[in-house]
Amino acid sequence: MKVLNVVGARPNFIKVGPIHRALEATGVCESLVVHTGQHYDAKMSDIFFRQLELPEPNYYLGVGGGSHAQQTAGVMVAFEEVVEQEAPDLVLVVGDVNSTLAATLVATKLHIPVAHVEAGLRSGDRRMPEELNRLCTDAVADLLFVTEQSGLDNLKAEGVPDGRVHFVGNVMIDSLVRFREKATEIDMLGPLGLEPGSYVLMTMHRPSNVDRAETLQELAEMAGQLADIQPVVFPVHPRTRKNLQAHGYWEDLQGISGLRLLSPIGYLEFLHLMERAAVVVTDSGGIQEETTYLRVPCLTLRENTERPITVTMGSNELMELDAVAVADRVTAIQSEGNSGEVPPLWDGRAAERIASVLINKYHGANESHRVGNKTPGLV
Repeated sequence: MKVLNVVGARPNFIKVGPIHRALEATGVCESLVVHTGQHYDAKMSDIFFRQLELPEPNYYLGVGGGSHAQQTAGVMVAFEEVVEQEAPDLVLVVGDVNSTLAATLVATKLHIPVAHVEAGLRSGDRRMPEELNRLCTDAVADLLFVTEQSGLDNLKAEGVPDGRVHFVGNVMIDSLVRFREKATEIDMLGPLGLEPGSYVLMTMHRPSNVDRAETLQELAEMAGQLADIQPVVFPVHPRTRKNLQAHGYWEDLQGISGLRLLSPIGYLEFLHLMERAAVVVTDSGGIQEETTYLRVPCLTLRENTERPITVTMGSNELMELDAVAVADRVTAIQSEGNSGEVPPLWDGRAAERIASVLINKYHGANESHRVGNKTPGLV
């Protein structure tokens, strides 16, 4: 049984790593990794692949940037050649980036089954390209692997048959569980002059927060106010840094005492910082989940989240990008301590469940096909 695992951005690596290992461990599956190059930085991609114990991609498509249409079309054209060459039994996609949708469309039109990991997540905000990618991918994928109850509820409300849906848990947590101990061996705090629980960890990268002068000004003011409370560690996304520099706020940040500006860092380094932070301030999707598992307080600066269980059960809160309000909330959290619970099946074994479903459904069908089943393909 041959599976093509598609990755397009660094968060995808974190999800595909456990799945690739679980598929290979079955002994009946050939697991290939296709890197579309949607988001690509040679240094950071190499670090993530090495740290997550992923093999070198079997295919690197080198699609790069461009508009949403250009990027999606570029992935489709390049990925179609790979599918036709490899003739896989299954294409597996993760998350909600443009590569996810592009690979899904290619495979389904070539009558190759598609499995979508992290299916059913919805923010309810169609202004977000990720939301459109999620909706379209789930509409045509054959198997939908769900991380939380809201995913089950959303897919049921959208009329998806129960047979296509499997509640398996969260593969992001699989990686965290596997590499948590290894991350403890890294000394990130010493060079920064920090102690565990003594700092705020901040990440910001969403266009709604970093593409406009007014939000960048608020971001800079927030960093300053947080740094007045306790040290702030801020690994700066390339998009964020570029925009801060373009709008004249980068020098302002460099002048803030107590603010540690870092270049992008590896997965293990970030995990080390995240687990030891007093509070995490972010606009990321995956960090909401990781902090929930670690029970580290997290403030997500967005109007909505596609991962509501991190709010209803976990340690995550939604807030506006408001410097004063965020600083006040961080101050209040200091006296509250850890909160929240770990959601069901976030136990480090989601990838094993995914592999079991895929083998049970498709490996037997594939064997039948090879010994004379006249039905073309796997349906």
